[in-house]
Amino acid sequence: MRGTLVGTIFGILPGGGATIASFSAYALEKRIARDPSRFGNGAIEGVAAPESANNAAAQTSFVPLLTMGIPTSATMALMVGALTLHGIAPGPMIISRQPDLFWGLIASMFLGNAMLVIINLPMIGIWVRLLAVPYRVLFLAIVVICTIGVFSVNNSSFDVYMTIGFTLLGYILRKLDAEPAPLLMGFVLGPMLEENFRRSLITSHGDAMIFLQRPISLTLLVLSVVLLISVAMPSIGKRRIEVFQE
Repeated sequence: MRGTLVGTIFGILPGGGATIASFSAYALEKRIARDPSRFGNGAIEGVAAPESANNAAAQTSFVPLLTMGIPTSATMALMVGALTLHGIAPGPMIISRQPDLFWGLIASMFLGNAMLVIINLPMIGIWVRLLAVPYRVLFLAIVVICTIGVFSVNNSSFDVYMTIGFTLLGYILRKLDAEPAPLLMGFVLGPMLEENFRRSLITSHGDAMIFLQRPISLTLLVLSVVLLISVAMPSIGKRRIEVFQE
């Protein structure tokens, strides 16, 4: 329940996402545990809490997506792109303008979770056995399925070549220890950010203080700063410890 609560909070916050929720839930359980040394050695709390937070954040991340059109993860960014391609603009009016889409999405969450319980519990043994399949076999199967799926969208060979190009880019980013998800989110959110930023400046006649004068905008900016600080503090603290040890 603690993991679900943490995941719900971070899932609703724009920019939070399931990853931050999982790490936060793990840190919380380790901090309040009677014996923190068990963590990292198979403590059930260290497994259950992050997974509960991950699931909760995955569900509640639809709140900023549908109400403000802000994706909180790479998956949500892909959904924004898919909705945009179909002429659907996520925002406060989506419930009244697209009620079938909104309530269908809510119903799919209930059905999806029920199907997960029915499918996963009896087939746990099968999923565990999949771990024994050599990676080289899984890799070839994934490549073939992705290639067929990309080609079937537009029946275009160019799409396949473009997929290969982005695959090479992803491989390079992986070797450089760079996270490709922000690149994808920037690709989707960049035009929206520029358009709305320009619209706001036109409304305020070039006065950038409009972002601090509006309560909603100011609240989101403060939350963004808090999230950035919370992400940067562990790295800063680790660096300070290394310096003092030297």
